[in-house]
Amino acid sequence: MLDPTKPHPLESPMFDEAAHAGIKHAFFTRTGGVSKGLYHGLNTGVGSNDNPEHVAENRRRVAQWMGVGPESLLSVYQIHSPDVLVVREPFGQPRPKADAIVTDRPGLALGASAADCGPVLFADPAARIIGAAHAGWKGAFTGVLENTIAAMEGLGAKRENIVAVLGPSISQAKYEVGPEFIARFTDADPVNARYFIASEKESHALFDLNLYTVDRLASAGVQAGQLGRCTYAEEDLFYSYRRATHRGEADYGRLISAICLEEK
Repeated sequence: MLDPTKPHPLESPMFDEAAHAGIKHAFFTRTGGVSKGLYHGLNTGVGSNDNPEHVAENRRRVAQWMGVGPESLLSVYQIHSPDVLVVREPFGQPRPKADAIVTDRPGLALGASAADCGPVLFADPAARIIGAAHAGWKGAFTGVLENTIAAMEGLGAKRENIVAVLGPSISQAKYEVGPEFIARFTDADPVNARYFIASEKESHALFDLNLYTVDRLASAGVQAGQLGRCTYAEEDLFYSYRRATHRGEADYGRLISAICLEEK
């Protein structure tokens, strides 16, 4: 039986080589946290209206699982941008605004927060360089994934050695969008029509954010994969912004995915 006081994150076999290189990763779920009510579980969102003491304890548990101190679990103030930061030490308050972080320094757990958007973890096991990105539709569309890869290359990573895995995010079946959204993508590239299928609502469609994200990663020349888990559908494991909105709930929790270089 799982210990309810400890996180039980998901992992990807694509990072097996990274694990042998001393790179630890985790896609955390709601399990193992202290938050109550709407936030029940492991809510790590400092931007939520949850009890700050509960959020701090949840983040402490995540940091402990990752093998770092709470101050070394790093997550930026995410703004749905293509912006990437190189970090080599913990940052204080206020948190810097960006949507991805990369490092070549051990002992820092890089986190990406999400609640339907795509958390993507990156690792070059040979160069021991890692990254974490928050890729909602806007970030993916404007280049946050490619910029993360470029930032890793700037630290010495080789594109062909980078593994990138998309964690739990909203599935196509649950992601209905309007005509303006569709036009934005198809105007940019007619090939993007492949990521949409008609929905029951006139002029609307269902968008495959997961496939779009993985295809952008693959097109950038990295080894790309996904967990294939839906944040909207699996309520017992994941928070979902869209599910909370559809229910008229006042707020929602945030999941965190993290990756860390362990000390040699």
